[in-house]
Amino acid sequence: MTVPPTARECDAALIERSLADPEAFAALFDRYSAMLYRYVSRRLGEAAEDVVGETFLVAFSKRHRYDLEQRDARPWLFGIATKLVARHHRAEAARYRALRRSPVDGPVEGPDDRVAAGVTASATRPALAAALSGLARRDLDVLLLVAWGDLSYEEAARALGIPVGTVRSRLNRARRKVRAALGDTDPTREEA
Repeated sequence: MTVPPTARECDAALIERSLADPEAFAALFDRYSAMLYRYVSRRLGEAAEDVVGETFLVAFSKRHRYDLEQRDARPWLFGIATKLVARHHRAEAARYRALRRSPVDGPVEGPDDRVAAGVTASATRPALAAALSGLARRDLDVLLLVAWGDLSYEEAARALGIPVGTVRSRLNRARRKVRAALGDTDPTREEA
């Protein structure tokens, strides 16, 4: 998880400075574009680069409305990205359908633990993709912001503009549904 800026210039200060010096906004792109790309590419695949670029265009155009009390801009940027992903929902749903149909890859060579984990993850991929595609959009957004975006509950709430309690309930519901779809098992745990 990325630690909010402390020793370097905080995000809010960069955004405020960018109002007079637009070049300053580039530092936010440098800090967060790779993180956003990982999150969006997991959700949309090939469209990720375009969505990340669009995220920063939207952020730049709305920087004058940013709440400067919020030192860390990650939740704001993830919120914009999540809204843009929602526009690409059909592509995301098609990606999950393709993952569900895709053949299971063979084990990866390496230490025993990596091989066992790889086999378990590969075998679970179609069922996980089916479970994710069956979630309500708002539950999926919360789950993936926390799991893939590595945001805290509070950050996910800020990203989506909802209360933290709503994040908790949506996350709980999404986890329950995913667990049920996987046969009420946790594939990451070894059976004794």
